[in-house]
Amino acid sequence: MQPKGEKLRKAINWVTETKNDFPQKEIISIVNEANMKFDLNPADSEFLIKFFRDNKEAQV
Repeated sequence: MQPKGEKLRKAINWVTETKNDFPQKEIISIVNEANMKFDLNPADSEFLIKFFRDNKEAQV
């Protein structure tokens, strides 16, 4: 799966880094923060949720 758009790529990197820095924090909470921080559209937001839900190693 390859994300489209620079904002989405940045959001994925930010979520991954944030999860690594705060492993106790729920991934959905981090994803919701990323949606606001990067002003993602609904399609990108849904992609981000699915990306981290479906890719277990991305959550580590």
